[in-house]
Amino acid sequence: MLLAAYANGYFPMALEKDDPELYWFSPTERGVLPIEGFNVPRGLARAMKKYDYTVTVDADFEAVIRACGTITRHRQDTWINEEIIQLYTALHRMGHAHSVETWSGGKLVGGLYGVSLGGAFFGESMFSRASEASKIALVTLVDILREAGYQLLDTQYVNDHLKQFGIEAVPKRRYMTKLENALNASPNPSTRFSTVSVRKGLASASNAS
Repeated sequence: MLLAAYANGYFPMALEKDDPELYWFSPTERGVLPIEGFNVPRGLARAMKKYDYTVTVDADFEAVIRACGTITRHRQDTWINEEIIQLYTALHRMGHAHSVETWSGGKLVGGLYGVSLGGAFFGESMFSRASEASKIALVTLVDILREAGYQLLDTQYVNDHLKQFGIEAVPKRRYMTKLENALNASPNPSTRFSTVSVRKGLASASNAS
């Protein structure tokens, strides 16, 4: 059901952490990050050279989604309830949900997760416990998607945090065309989250502004 929903432009959310219900959303505008032409701000490019982080892929999916759903002083509520965690962890076991983790000194300090379907990646949530940790995970994700030949990086909504990376608000009709084209694409399977990859020194910052 989840995969069919994504293929038709819908995604689920709970209204709050303790809400037992899930609700389906299909916004009139969707946030889309460019894979080619993704903007890496200069400050982040400098941070990528400064911090001694290690980045992995699919090393601890459940830890990432639980961290994304954790209430903190910066995040007073969350749409990630226990059912979301269980559903997406099951998708991960099926090979359709993936995580990117940022580590420092052996501790998980940031990351993100999302759903992969055809040549589309649907970014769900990210978290950070250290400076720039989630942003570095995002840069790594975009490098992976670009290398593999993905065509769409959907963020669901536009927010101020993502504007620095060049996010676009795409009207629903145009989004559905982009989605259809991406679903019909065939990314390179050899680079498609098939193994745990470790990158130290991190992704390139050739598009820094």
